Amino acid sequence: MIGKLLAVFLLLIILASLFTALYRLTQKKEDSATVVKALTLRVGLSIGLFIALFANYYFGLIPLRG
Repeated sequence: MIGKLLAVFLLLIILASLFTALYRLTQKKEDSATVVKALTLRVGLSIGLFIALFANYYFGLIPLRG
């Protein structure tokens, strides 16, 4: 159960980071550093989520269905 909650929590943070980058990109200011930071955070969290899902499957916290 904790693995599923962690995955959902990370997905929400990834979406928030994505929309933060989109908001900063649409502003009139020429400040690309914040956009790059938000997108870098999103990529790092996505890789972390991918690794966490594999670890949860390996330890049996998330069973394989199908």
